[in-house]
Amino acid sequence: MLDYTLLQELCTLNGISGHEHAVRERILQEIRPYADKIKVDALGNLLVFKKGRQTPAKRLLLSAHMDEVGFIVTHILKDGCLQFAPVGGINPSAAFAKSVVVGDTAIPGVICHKPLHLLKDDERKKHPPIDSLLIDIGAKDKADAEKYVALGDPVYFAAPYEHQNGRIISKAIDDRFGCLVLIDMIRQPLPYDMFFSFVVQEEIGLRGAKTAAYTLAPDAAIVVEATTAADIPYAEDEKRVCCVGEGAVISFMDRSTIYDKEWYRLAMACAKEQGVKAQTKTMIAGGNDAGAIHQSRSGVRTLAVSVPCRYIHSSSSLAAVEDMEAVSTVVRATAEKILSL
Repeated sequence: MLDYTLLQELCTLNGISGHEHAVRERILQEIRPYADKIKVDALGNLLVFKKGRQTPAKRLLLSAHMDEVGFIVTHILKDGCLQFAPVGGINPSAAFAKSVVVGDTAIPGVICHKPLHLLKDDERKKHPPIDSLLIDIGAKDKADAEKYVALGDPVYFAAPYEHQNGRIISKAIDDRFGCLVLIDMIRQPLPYDMFFSFVVQEEIGLRGAKTAAYTLAPDAAIVVEATTAADIPYAEDEKRVCCVGEGAVISFMDRSTIYDKEWYRLAMACAKEQGVKAQTKTMIAGGNDAGAIHQSRSGVRTLAVSVPCRYIHSSSSLAAVEDMEAVSTVVRATAEKILSL
């Protein structure tokens, strides 16, 4: 069973792209007693080697990203409101009226827009663009706001972590869940030597994974992720993509990667052998660090195993514990199988 108390800690930590230090330090606390080699590279990736009972013929890398989506302060207006830009892909409708905290001192604020009674008829019929939104921290004016925030400060969603009836609702399940799976593996004995990377800046272009894969030079890789589940009343058939409660998501293709066909079939077979549910995505959508890893050096045979997650890239995404356990089981079994071949 995965450590869901630790998952809560990881998800409630703040760490948008380029500001992952708090997440990295918490992971380091967990893995130091168990890892054989640890390195933090110039970008902030956490690179780990764990000795197993055997040294395999090939190098396997397991990777997850530490960053979450959020915002960054770009300007302070005369009235003290903050202009901002998104860090990662965020739908404006998922941002409006949400509570946030600004900077490492966590100044509370709310994302605001023109009030309803001032909207023109055509404005009421559409979502406001993200560049029309502001953050209100309750400052009297610009000088007052500058006492608490500065340009370039990170902005994070502020929402409670909920765990009830086998469902978890939280920000940053993407991809603190993947980090949890890797931590769990590092804390246990392994049958083979394995490499792990907790990478930065996935949400803005897979940047950390690119340098991590180059440094570690794996022959094969498994990316552990969260992916979009659209099993909601507004979507039907293939547009549901994948479903919460239907197990680990093993992708054959997305917008950044065509996954290794043999590893894909192997992972599906491992799920069946282990008696856990597995599914695939029914739309070619999204992408993850596999897009950078599989192109590293002379090429890396790559697989992605993800937990289905509703309302991803928002303040409150939803995932199922049973799916998380299935992902953990599939990742561990497939990693062992790959290294035993």
